[in-house]
Amino acid sequence: SNVLSPLLAYEGLTAFFLEAAFLGVLLFGRRLVPRWAHLVAALMVAAGTLFSAFWILSANSWMQTPVGYEVIDGRFFPQDWLKIIFNPSFPYRLMHTVVAFYITTGFVVIGVAAFYLRRGRFVEEARSMLSMTLWLLTIAVPLQIFLGDRHGLNSLQYQPAKVAAIEARWDSVGAAPLTLFAVPDEAKESNRYAVDIPYLGSLILTHDVHGNVRGLKEWAPEERPPVAITFFAFRVMVGIGLLMLALVIVSWWMRAGRRLYDSVWFLRCCQAATPLGFIAVLAGWTTTEVGRQPWTVYGIMRTADSVSPSLTGQDVLISLIGYAIVYLIIFPFGLVLMGRLVRIGPLGIGLQPEPVESGRPDLPVRALPSAEPELLP
Repeated sequence: SNVLSPLLAYEGLTAFFLEAAFLGVLLFGRRLVPRWAHLVAALMVAAGTLFSAFWILSANSWMQTPVGYEVIDGRFFPQDWLKIIFNPSFPYRLMHTVVAFYITTGFVVIGVAAFYLRRGRFVEEARSMLSMTLWLLTIAVPLQIFLGDRHGLNSLQYQPAKVAAIEARWDSVGAAPLTLFAVPDEAKESNRYAVDIPYLGSLILTHDVHGNVRGLKEWAPEERPPVAITFFAFRVMVGIGLLMLALVIVSWWMRAGRRLYDSVWFLRCCQAATPLGFIAVLAGWTTTEVGRQPWTVYGIMRTADSVSPSLTGQDVLISLIGYAIVYLIIFPFGLVLMGRLVRIGPLGIGLQPEPVESGRPDLPVRALPSAEPELLP
């Protein structure tokens, strides 16, 4: 708590209050404040989100690669806050995660744009959405692959057992193959139905075709992460990343042939790709957190030893069920809200009442514009 609590407190002080201060202006003030003020509010909310990511990922990364602390009577105490905040895995995790969020948002935008284009609604806006976002993804998707490679090299240095689980590599070998698919058998410490590409594992992991890759047998069974979950979650993430790259490359071909806005099959692919970013992010975090096991603080504190002595299994179960119920309620409402926003479209804001001379609208201000179907194209 002496290390993590201040980091999370900084998140509240620098990010939460910043977002809270400007979110009301962003949601309700578009017709009540000057356009520049509304733009500033949007930028401040975005900056607050980045600040949140900074502190939360710093805390998580410290648990993955702990430095700058000392242990006194079984408790962590900070020695160097700069080392704690900018711990070895933090820069890679921050960049990889933030770019992932931009990519996730980008694929939602092109999915919505494709939806409009296929139905002939908001065509001018949809063309701008699709074109601009695909240019953004042209930069972001290859950048993300590069950042993922650098993050992997960092994990190989500081969390080699995690990388061994990601690759389902049991024996330490040089010139290791890349295992495209396998069914890891943890009891027998082997893989079934393995599909390997010779040398490629060492080339990717060490940038040397003869590089040595450590195997899971170097660690006692109780020191290893769950292999199957880590192995498959990583491949889901990478597979989706390659699909995203393929869609971006196809968009270049479509743009060159002047079919970007008219190709039905391409627009369908864009719509189908809408949820891919969310799935990839979840798979990536599954890889990160399951691959860290059996540690809460890597190599120092086990997850089994991290539970408060005053908590019982029933307490944890009740808390988990409570969180699950809340999210099961919030999630469908969020989907309905986003669906309504898409149905209203980018011109829906024009349906808001004009402000009167006092600067206050003659009808209640809403965060979500009212839909008037007869006015929508």
